[in-house]
Amino acid sequence: MTTDAADSAADTALVLVSGGLDSMVVAGLAVEAGLRLVALTIDYNQRHRVELQAAARIAAHLGAVRHVVLPLDLTRFGGSALTDAGIAVPKEGVGPGIPSTYVPARNTVFLSLALGMAEASGARELHIGVNALDYSGYPDCRPDFIAAFEAMANLATKAGVEGDRFRIRTPLLAMTKADIAREAARLGLDAGMSWSCYDPQPGELHCGRCDSCRLRAKGFREAGLADPTRYAVAPE
Repeated sequence: MTTDAADSAADTALVLVSGGLDSMVVAGLAVEAGLRLVALTIDYNQRHRVELQAAARIAAHLGAVRHVVLPLDLTRFGGSALTDAGIAVPKEGVGPGIPSTYVPARNTVFLSLALGMAEASGARELHIGVNALDYSGYPDCRPDFIAAFEAMANLATKAGVEGDRFRIRTPLLAMTKADIAREAARLGLDAGMSWSCYDPQPGELHCGRCDSCRLRAKGFREAGLADPTRYAVAPE
């Protein structure tokens, strides 16, 4: 790698951009820090495919130097309300336990793909919008998972074993949804560009009842900010 290419890679953040509010804020923070944004979106044939359009809007708005949309059909595995049409999206509210919207090993799979892209491109920072406070209890959003993946990344790659180490950045890990909504406002980002709902309704409306809609609405409410989201039913 030439010096110019190495310098460019060092100033690059590879951000997993799903199209949701969290990933939008993570990408915005990377740009604010002066990093070149490379966006990776995984099209896993998810039920809420409208978020792919949101990811494209966000990447373009933030000036991503590259946006890769990678197809990966996780409906072939199933096991989640987001990838199996036979499993209903729960609408009873956020409760204890891991909900059926958990996609088996999703963040492990996504970070592995991001790691491969990062090593190939020379980027060494992987940014992901996991959150361990206001979330649905997914095990792959916890700090110990992130630490373990980072350690694995530096054991499993040519770059890592040669000392060119990877870092997994999780700027939202200890934030509440209200904190995240405030960050979006502070960064001057239009939260209406993002998509959170697991069960989109006709007219590109958020359902207002799934866990993701409830957490999104809670964040704006507790932050004292206007919620730009269009809901089919007002979240409780």
